[in-house]
Amino acid sequence: MKKISASGLTFGIFDHLDENGDDIAQQYADRLSLAEACDGYGFYAYHLAEHHCTPHGRGPSPNLFLASVAQRTRSLRVGPMVMLLALYHPLRAFEEICMLDQLSGGRLELGIGRGSAPTELGYFGVAVEAAPEQYAEASEILINAMKGGTLSYQGRHFELKDVPLTLRPHQYPHPPTWIATNRPEPASWAAANGANIACVGPSTSVRSVTDAFRAARIHDADIGQQAPFLGLLRMVVIGRSETDAYLLAAPAYERWLNSFKFLYELNAISTPPNLPLNFDAAIESELCVVGTADSVRKALLDQLEEAGANYLLCQLAFGDLPLDASLYTASAIRSEIMARVAAS
Repeated sequence: MKKISASGLTFGIFDHLDENGDDIAQQYADRLSLAEACDGYGFYAYHLAEHHCTPHGRGPSPNLFLASVAQRTRSLRVGPMVMLLALYHPLRAFEEICMLDQLSGGRLELGIGRGSAPTELGYFGVAVEAAPEQYAEASEILINAMKGGTLSYQGRHFELKDVPLTLRPHQYPHPPTWIATNRPEPASWAAANGANIACVGPSTSVRSVTDAFRAARIHDADIGQQAPFLGLLRMVVIGRSETDAYLLAAPAYERWLNSFKFLYELNAISTPPNLPLNFDAAIESELCVVGTADSVRKALLDQLEEAGANYLLCQLAFGDLPLDASLYTASAIRSEIMARVAAS
C-alpha cells in the first residue's frame, strides 16, 4: 500500500448549503462570511453541490452563489461539485463557466456530473434512462467548446451548427475538472482524462477508487504538472471538548439527514443503502469526524492515509450548526491540522 505524505495534503471545503432553519438570505450571508474566513485561513477551494426542489440544497444555481464567493475572497478557488450537465444546454453551461472563471480571476474548479437523484432530474423532464446519454453528449460538447473557434455538433439530444464562441475561460486551456465518484471505473476515466476526483465513504472502500485512479494514470502523468487531487469528503466538527463537539454535531446531522431524505420520503423511494441513518452510524461509517482538535487531527490523517487521498473536503457547515461553530472548526483546522501538516 502506497503511503501518502502528510506534507502533500491540501484542504478544501464542501457544502450542500442545506436548509438550516434561518431566513434564506441570512444563510447565504453566513456562508459568505464562512468562505471569507476560510480564504484567510488558506483553504484551497470552496466546492458547492447542486440540488433542486429540496431543502438538501439552497444553492440550485451553484455558479451564481460562487460568483459572490469569488468577489468576497482573494485566493480561495471556487467550483460546483458537481454541475449537473443533464439540466443545462451545454452551450449555456460553457458560457456560465467562462463567466465564472473570468469573474474569479481564474479560480474556477469545474466539477461536472449527471446527478445521483432521479427525482430532481425528473422535475425538469429528464428521464432517468436518458440522463447518462444526455450527460455524455453535453460533456463532449463542453470539452470541444473549450478549444474555442466555432462549435458544431450532431447528437441525439443536441445539435449545434457553426456556433461562434465569443467567450473563453480565464485559465488555459481550461479550468481544472472534477468528478464525484465512489466507483473505480469512473476514477479510471478521470485519470485518463486529466480530471480530479472527490469521494465519500469509509476509507477502506475509497482506497479501491484511488488505487484505480493511480493505476490508470501511470502512463499518462506529465512531468512538471501539478499532481491531481484525490479528494475525501468528511463532515468535520471540532469542539473545545469531545462532549461539546458531539452536542453540536449530533442535532446538526439529524437536520441534515432529514433534508437529505426529504425527496425520498415525499416520493416513497428508499434512501441509498450506504446513508447513515443516525449520528452514531455517521461516525462509525467515517462520514462525520467529531471531537477535539487532537482527536480529529489523528482520525482525519489516519483516514486520508488509509483512503490514499491527498485532498480533504471538509464539510464545515451542515444542518443547523451555528456559524460560530463552523468558524471555530475552520480556525482549529488551520492552526491544529494544516499548520502541523505544513511543518511536518
